[in-house]
Amino acid sequence: MPLWKVPPNLAVLQNRPKNNLGSLIGLQFTEVGDDYLRATLPVDARTHQPFGRLHGGASATLAEEVGSTASMLCLDAGKQIAVGLELNCNHLRGISSGTVTATARPLHIGRTTHVWDIRIEDEQQRLVCIARLTTSIIDIALMRGRPD
Repeated sequence: MPLWKVPPNLAVLQNRPKNNLGSLIGLQFTEVGDDYLRATLPVDARTHQPFGRLHGGASATLAEEVGSTASMLCLDAGKQIAVGLELNCNHLRGISSGTVTATARPLHIGRTTHVWDIRIEDEQQRLVCIARLTTSIIDIALMRGRPD
């Protein structure tokens, strides 16, 4: 049985607003399954650190984007949103070119939090980064009229 409350549509995910960090660094959603969401990121000048390797912040951005988007697909979009609460990344392999692929799978889908396991691999399916993202689920009605 699929995990998603909102049936994922890759075309819709790809046509989201382009004025965000994921778009600027070339993040692309590529695949959806019954219990996972997958996205890719190029390893190039946009995502390098000063020594020409994949920047840890780029891996973190990829993990946060794929996990947060997966969380949103598990919610009633008119009533709730998911926001990042905690992100932990272990950078295991340095790479300087190619493409990395992130796969987000749920560890916990609760009423107020979701926890996602995100594996980032290179083109040879070698583990580059392992991440865990916790999202906080917020009722939109509770946000209205509240200051930040």
